[in-house]
Amino acid sequence: MFLFGHFSKLLPIGVPVTFAGKDAAAELTQAIAGLGVKKMLIVTDAILVELGVVGRIEKMLSDAGIETATYDGVLPNPTMDQIRAGTQMLAAENCEAVLAIGGGSPMDAAKVIAAWGTNRKDPAKLAGMMKVRRQPLPIFAVPTTAGTGSEVTIVAVVSDPATHVKSQFIDPKLVPLMVALDAEIMAGMPPHVTAATGMDALTHAIESFLSKSSGPGTESYVRMAVPLIFGNLQTAYSEGTNLEARSAMGLASYYAGIAFTRTSVGYVHAIAHTFGARYDTPHGLANAITLPHILAFSKDAAQAKLAQLGDMIGVAGTSEREKADNFRKAVDDLSKQLAIPAHLEDLRREDIPAIATQALAEGWANYPVPRYMEQTECEAILEAIAPAPS
Repeated sequence: MFLFGHFSKLLPIGVPVTFAGKDAAAELTQAIAGLGVKKMLIVTDAILVELGVVGRIEKMLSDAGIETATYDGVLPNPTMDQIRAGTQMLAAENCEAVLAIGGGSPMDAAKVIAAWGTNRKDPAKLAGMMKVRRQPLPIFAVPTTAGTGSEVTIVAVVSDPATHVKSQFIDPKLVPLMVALDAEIMAGMPPHVTAATGMDALTHAIESFLSKSSGPGTESYVRMAVPLIFGNLQTAYSEGTNLEARSAMGLASYYAGIAFTRTSVGYVHAIAHTFGARYDTPHGLANAITLPHILAFSKDAAQAKLAQLGDMIGVAGTSEREKADNFRKAVDDLSKQLAIPAHLEDLRREDIPAIATQALAEGWANYPVPRYMEQTECEAILEAIAPAPS
């Protein structure tokens, strides 16, 4: 973790050219045309095709003179087989760039598919840190949710349903070249997706701030993201067509993504990744359910930072302890307002020891958290997340 802290500060991590506000997606398509791209692969999911979101962007690209092929086989927690199917279409259609439309799953899949496009080795061999030797095909992104921050990160995550393990692809080359934060496109997301992905963005911001690798640069992004989330997520959830709230959440997710890709995350993600790989739990929901438990676990080791997070949203308190506790309460209250469930119904108690072992291994290997966890402590948290015995 000491080495990660120094390594993360030395990585040359770029920030995409970003279009935000009204007509951001149309501006992105014009910019892509300006680069001379003639044909591109759209990576997305079938639901967004059915909703007409993909069709709108396909027309924008066509109007800009860009031919498209659309791969819509990405599911939540994408697998290596889904990635391979995307690479086959990329090759068959002779596409020269990749556009991700969707949440974190299509964006993660698009990154790996684009990396395969120039490295031409089995996608599984690109997993790990700095394994993408050649610059991927140009990657562009239109996020449809405000949560994952994948449009600005160096990471892609792919599941293995056989081993229940998620592989991470970590390389600065995976950061998209250009991004469109378009509130009108995000406005089509249903309330439960808005809630879960918004809590995902909050998790990114909090875990980045609590990371031992955080510093003034990353913390400045967190200080922008956290107030935007607390000020706009509930409105975006209850008033889905409120473009001001949607735009604010898009920016909050973007800022949180810039922060955590430089600091890494923590035990919320370590546990959530096991839920996604084992039960196919949507990542944002897994984070949202787990977050309060990890904040309680970290309350003493991270008290000063939690108090600062409380100051960002104006919680009451005359002492550091009081502000820290009130920030954790504010997170709990927001979760309840968004109808985030208190338990993961799919979690089986017989799986808890294996899940804890896997989460602890991921945390120790990857995350500079304020306090490290023992097996019994992790199992106790998982017991609290599990549904009550019938």
